[in-house]
Amino acid sequence: MSKTKKILIAFSILLLVFSFFSIARILQQDYDAQQQMKELKTGLKTESDTGEGTVTPSPFSTNTHEPVMLPEFQELYGRNPDIIGWLKIDGTRIDYPIMQNPQDAQYYLNHDFDKKESKNGLPFLDVHSRINDSDILLIHGHHMKSGFMFTDLMKYKNESYYKEHVTLQFSTLYEKEEYEIVAVILSKVYRKSDNVFKYYQIEKVGTSAEFDSYMQNIKQLALYDTGITAQYGDKLIVLSTCEYSTENGRLAVVARKRK
Repeated sequence: MSKTKKILIAFSILLLVFSFFSIARILQQDYDAQQQMKELKTGLKTESDTGEGTVTPSPFSTNTHEPVMLPEFQELYGRNPDIIGWLKIDGTRIDYPIMQNPQDAQYYLNHDFDKKESKNGLPFLDVHSRINDSDILLIHGHHMKSGFMFTDLMKYKNESYYKEHVTLQFSTLYEKEEYEIVAVILSKVYRKSDNVFKYYQIEKVGTSAEFDSYMQNIKQLALYDTGITAQYGDKLIVLSTCEYSTENGRLAVVARKRK
């Protein structure tokens, strides 16, 4: 056997071993993420069912009549105060804590609930959204090949799927809320110089006229008509994730809080 052939065989073996360990590492990370999420869900459900726990005032309020934190969030908040709520869509794998790190807006792109590095990250609130003050809550989440995070949002491309999953549940630390889906849109992340509607520029939506314009643009981009609309004064959730049919593509599910 020639020296060149031996080198090629050795290189192939090393490449195979490296690939094996890379795959094993990815599988282990996915398993760890699943286990952590299962643990968080169990703790959330247990506290919710029992109603146990001490009364915890809001960390964001200085009023004497402070809201009281829901029992199910008290242990999770003590473990990581970056949690600002929980999102669940029945019949999907979307059942996750929603995070916001005050020092680093993109922190949970690649960190888990215990602040360890993770390719899955966690869904997180946009830097221009404030859980108690914003009328539009923009929540970002990864589109993972494994199906984690916001991958199931892709199914909303089909109107038939929407008709079976028309609502979502979002609980803040202090209130359980239900939202109904207004529109599902396809868009992308544009250059700053592009003179086009950018659904993620929620900081530019403040007045009644700006809100109406925002919703008109959303409706124009909608993949189908849900028959639901939103008016100024409604609270919106926008779930945003990557969509790979175009460069820098995004899919967003827009929902309004039920009154």
